[in-house]
Amino acid sequence: MAGSNSIAGVAQAIAASALRAQQQRMRIIAENMANANSTSRTPGGDPYRRQAPVFEPTRVAGGQGVKMTRVEPDTSEFKSEYEPGHPSADAKGYVKMPNVSTLVESMDMRDAQRAYEANLNVIETARAMEMRTLDLLKK
Repeated sequence: MAGSNSIAGVAQAIAASALRAQQQRMRIIAENMANANSTSRTPGGDPYRRQAPVFEPTRVAGGQGVKMTRVEPDTSEFKSEYEPGHPSADAKGYVKMPNVSTLVESMDMRDAQRAYEANLNVIETARAMEMRTLDLLKK
């Protein structure tokens, strides 16, 4: 990035790291939502397990950014529904359903989108500051 040693350049690098992290987070949320009703392929087997991103701080261009380091499975219990005719039903007629709540995933997606937009605003503001500084130096 231009001016990577400037305050604006550091802000842009930090915001860019956050943009990447939120983009990865949104991909995981979309995968969770897509599998919210996925059942096991075998009777009594485990269905899709919700995934959760793990973020950690990282050094970027003289500042501290963020990165997604891994994805971990959510260990909360599966839901169970009585559907004796379902191919995934156990011997008692219960089907294990994923531990994914579409309401929680929707709220997480909205939060990730807002964070993404906020970081885009940081980049735009930093660029505007750099341009304004260049204009002042020309005079």
